[in-house]
Amino acid sequence: MSLSNLQAIGRLQPLPPDPAGMAKLLRAAQQNLADAQVPQISAGNRFDAAYKCIMQCAMLGLWAHGYRTSTSQPGHHQTAIQTLDQTLGVPKGDVIVLDALRRQRNVNDYDGDPISDASLQAGLQAASKLLAHTQQWLHAQHPEWGLV
Repeated sequence: MSLSNLQAIGRLQPLPPDPAGMAKLLRAAQQNLADAQVPQISAGNRFDAAYKCIMQCAMLGLWAHGYRTSTSQPGHHQTAIQTLDQTLGVPKGDVIVLDALRRQRNVNDYDGDPISDASLQAGLQAASKLLAHTQQWLHAQHPEWGLV
């Protein structure tokens, strides 16, 4: 579904790009990835930090296109992740992996299932890859914003 269609059904709201605000969000994503790599922190908290980095990158992609998710709607994380192919040009296969990590985060948060080492490593790898992709995309598409 297109971004404009998602707006029409209330899943997205308009939000004009703001380079200063986007720079803060990019720094937060970078910090969350750094926090996720601290081995002294529990696997669950490291996974959460990696997931926050993923969500912040997804939000940056939407913001760069003049949107944000409607947080009053259920599924706003799912919307943000599943639009990454449209916003940042993330390959569909990577979007599938990121959505699986979203589901794993939900199971951990709402059912208390522990985060396995494999899930943690997948989250760290996906967050690192998406952050690098986001930075490259922002630099290539909007160098005037000076975000990277």
